Amino acid sequence: MAASPVTVTPPAPGQNGPGGLAVPRGLRNANRSLAVAGIGVIWLALLGPVIALLTHLSWSSLTTALGAPGAFDPLILSAESGAVTLGVLLLLGTPLAWALARGTLPFPRVWEAGVLATLLLPPLVVGLLLVFMVGPYTAIGHLLSDLHLSATDTFLALVIAQVYESAPYYVLGAQAAFGSVDYRLEQQAALLGDPPLRVFRRVTLPLAAPGMAMAMAIAWARAMGAFGAVVIIAYHPTGLPLQIWTTLQETGLPSALPYALVLLVVALPLPIAAYIWSARARSRRRS
Repeated sequence: MAASPVTVTPPAPGQNGPGGLAVPRGLRNANRSLAVAGIGVIWLALLGPVIALLTHLSWSSLTTALGAPGAFDPLILSAESGAVTLGVLLLLGTPLAWALARGTLPFPRVWEAGVLATLLLPPLVVGLLLVFMVGPYTAIGHLLSDLHLSATDTFLALVIAQVYESAPYYVLGAQAAFGSVDYRLEQQAALLGDPPLRVFRRVTLPLAAPGMAMAMAIAWARAMGAFGAVVIIAYHPTGLPLQIWTTLQETGLPSALPYALVLLVVALPLPIAAYIWSARARSRRRS
C-alpha cells in the first residue's frame, strides 16, 4: 500500500519566535499592548497643542473675545481670501500638476525642483521676496498701479501671499492624484473615440477627484493659517492669523486663544472630511 501523504500545517503568522520556537499567546498580546500604548503616546503628543488649547481656553474668555464688535471680521476676510486662493490654485495649479504627473514637459525634474523650491522656502523669506517681486517699486507693481491695484497691504496682497504659501501643497498633492490614475484607462477611452478633453473630464478627473480634494483641503488649511509671508506683504487688512498675533502682542496669550480656536474650527474640518472621502474611495477601489 502506498503511504498516505503527510499534511504539514504551517504555524499561524506571528506564532513562532526566533529559532522557530512558539511564542505564547499571552506574550504576543503583551507585545501588542505595549506597541499600541507607545503609538498612543506618540498620537497624544502630536495632538498636544490642540489639547493644550482646549484645556486652557475658558468659556468666558471665548464669549468675551468673540462677542466684541467686529470680532468676526478677520474670519470673514480670511474665508473670502481663502476661497479666492483656492480658485486661483484650481485654475492655474491643476494644469501644472497634470503635466507633471504625465511627464509631458521637457526636463520634468527641473519643473518638479521648482515646485519643491517654493515648498522649502521659509514663509518669511517668501514674503520678503514678494516685496521685491510685486512691491510698489517693481515693474509688476507699476503695472498694478496703472490698474489702480496694489500688491501690498490690500486684499490682493493677502491672496498673493496665501497662494505662494499654499500652492506647492496643492500642486504636489494633485500631481500624486493624477499619477495614481491608471494611464491604460485613459488610453482605452481615447481608442473608443473620446477626445482628450472628454477623457480628462470623464475618466481622469473622477478617478483623481478624491486625491485632488485632499490636496485642495490641505491648501485651504495652509492658506487660512498663512502668516510668514502675510505679515510682511499684507499686514493690512487683518486676517485670522494676524488677529492672533496682534491680540497676543497687545493683550497677552490668554486673549489670543479664542481666535486660535476659531482658526482651527475653520481650517481643520475640510481636510478631515477630504481625508475620510479619499480613504473610502481607496477602499472601494481595492474591493
